[in-house]
Amino acid sequence: MTPTILFKCLADETRLRCMVLLHKEGKLCVCELTHALDMLQPKISRHLAQLRQCNLLLDSREGQWVYYQINPALPAWVIDILDMLTKELDGERKQRQDCARLQSMEDRPEMKGCCN
Repeated sequence: MTPTILFKCLADETRLRCMVLLHKEGKLCVCELTHALDMLQPKISRHLAQLRQCNLLLDSREGQWVYYQINPALPAWVIDILDMLTKELDGERKQRQDCARLQSMEDRPEMKGCCN
């Protein structure tokens, strides 16, 4: 992972919003991200695929659900940047809305309590 690759991957607002939610929550399925970001599933899936190709995310299948999480093998400096971005974006309106939508989602596969 290089800084150039990281920042290219995070340059898109949708990918950045996904990464912040995943960094806060630990792991989420596509349906949770779709609900939280209020976007269509194909768009979210396309962005998640790009983040996987950059090795920022890992996916795993659990029954009918595909979950995404931040790659735990990322260098510490990448996690530090995600920590800073998450703290910085906590006050942003879109981030607050994303968290509120995720918290209000009914029938979540695994209710974890996002954005505490």
